[in-house]
Amino acid sequence: MRVFGPLPAPARSMIIACIAMTDDLTTLKDDMTAFIEGHGMRRFHGHVDTEEVPSVAWEAGENADSWKDFVELAKAAGATFLIMHSFTLKREEVDYVVDTLRNSSFADDDDMEEARWLRSYIGKTGFVQLGWPQSGVMFIFEAGTEWHRRYQRLSEMADEFDGLVFDGGESSEE
Repeated sequence: MRVFGPLPAPARSMIIACIAMTDDLTTLKDDMTAFIEGHGMRRFHGHVDTEEVPSVAWEAGENADSWKDFVELAKAAGATFLIMHSFTLKREEVDYVVDTLRNSSFADDDDMEEARWLRSYIGKTGFVQLGWPQSGVMFIFEAGTEWHRRYQRLSEMADEFDGLVFDGGESSEE
């Protein structure tokens, strides 16, 4: 399971701090869609893996609507489309994390409690990414919630534990 999330660099996670105060970014995603289309631009549904391509992250600062400046800059730069990705938490994804951690001997009670807590966010959008390519570089805007960051951490932990089988007995040589 691959979880798409915020840019990996710690400094980049602060970019979206003012937007991350909400628990559901569905309205933001809908506003972005309307704003992009209102500017006569198209949306390409995809995710930019910033670890795989050169990228520059937009710094939102204190302006919660800075994503509008990002879209307008993309248009002024000649972009005819924006790449758009969002993550909405599904029940199956939470169940996978909870079940995998429950069956792991490495997860502690706090991790289990946090994984169960994620059920309250099922159906909510926790992450939105916009981007456009230019001159071999991806220009990226990302907004994420705190619960999405927690989900991402727990999901990565579950992926590491999934499939690990430990034999409590002695091994036999054949």
